[in-house]
Amino acid sequence: MTGPDRPPGPGAAVVVGGASGLGEATARRLRDRGTPVTIVDRDGERGAAVAETLGASFCAADVADETAVDAAFAAAAEAASGGGGVRAVVNCAGIGWADRLLRPDGSRHPLAGFEKVMRVNLVGTFTVLRAAAQAMAGNEPDHDGGRGVIVNTASVAAYDGQTGQVAYAASKGGVVAMTLPAARDLAVLGIRVCTIVPGLMDTPLAGTMPPRNRERLEANALYPKRFGRPEEFAALALHVIDNRYLNAACLRLDAGMRMPVK
Repeated sequence: MTGPDRPPGPGAAVVVGGASGLGEATARRLRDRGTPVTIVDRDGERGAAVAETLGASFCAADVADETAVDAAFAAAAEAASGGGGVRAVVNCAGIGWADRLLRPDGSRHPLAGFEKVMRVNLVGTFTVLRAAAQAMAGNEPDHDGGRGVIVNTASVAAYDGQTGQVAYAASKGGVVAMTLPAARDLAVLGIRVCTIVPGLMDTPLAGTMPPRNRERLEANALYPKRFGRPEEFAALALHVIDNRYLNAACLRLDAGMRMPVK
């Protein structure tokens, strides 16, 4: 099928945090369908290796470093300028954090820890949003007037934050809260903004979890009773890219799971 009923694929894509886990799976799926991809990640060694394996480009950048992010997007936009420009950005970069407001010994949650997770997860998402929008703004509009789509990553902790997740939940709640106003800001340019809200995903970090803890958490999923797979996240990210009527949406990907208190 061709024509206005079929959304065109992106000219090129940028996957931030694409060196592992959810981002790597997304970059792999985009490359499998022939989309030129630039991977942006703070892990230069692994990022370059993954990019080489996939036939993608690589730019080293930490989302907490505005200058590095801007440079990475400028390079990605320049590389894509002859093929339709950067049309899709998927931002999977983020860090975890666990600490109580008051610890059992009476000491307080360190302010530095809260600031770090907010800097990476929330400010970093904002930094990527700005750079992505700027990279897309000069694209030629398609027949819908569209110039691109930005897919951010939050967490069910935004809604179901557990004991010890006050910093992490606040950072991911901020990503959820930014989605609608960001989409409203960029609508005039024909740039869509959506957020995927994953539950427990089977990433390398999850592999360090004791089996007993994993089984307890899996029991909270309605069906299927397991962790999500990175490939399932990637499939949803590509659906958001392709379905141009999705905008300003926060999409839970969690098998119906609601996180317990702790």
